Amino acid sequence: MKTGGLLPHPIPYQGSKRGLSQKIMPLFPRERVRLFEPFAGSAAISIAAAANALVSGIVLNDANEPLMMLWKGIIENPRELISSYERMWKAQSGDERQYYDHIRGEFNESHNPGHLLYLLARCVKASVRYNASGKFNQSPGNRRRGAKPETIAKHIMGASRLLQGIAL
Repeated sequence: MKTGGLLPHPIPYQGSKRGLSQKIMPLFPRERVRLFEPFAGSAAISIAAAANALVSGIVLNDANEPLMMLWKGIIENPRELISSYERMWKAQSGDERQYYDHIRGEFNESHNPGHLLYLLARCVKASVRYNASGKFNQSPGNRRRGAKPETIAKHIMGASRLLQGIAL
């Protein structure tokens, strides 16, 4: 059974069910079913279920609308997201904190999914935090610059291949 580190995980997300997937996959019914993942987050269960051919379809859902737009981009336009992330990752060089704050400000105005991917890769403990006004307000992790573009590309393309055609 494919679980955890063997699978692509393009979105670092605190509280991910990635570690639990090895315990959850054996509980799936023998017949292939449609999986509804109501608190998708990193979509760890959907990715594991797709990789193990346990589902006929997947419905991803989460109250975080920008996150759902990010998943739509991963599934439907992975190369565009990869390119966007690579540009931002390179542009931060030498001025990481100020650049992070700039992208966070742009994200709070536009809800651009590529910006959210960058913020998730850089924020403290991959922990999503919004203030009472609905603005993303998590600080950057100052000890890391985020995943390298080639690592993000590998995970985005892997997740896209697994979910394309079966996930809504």
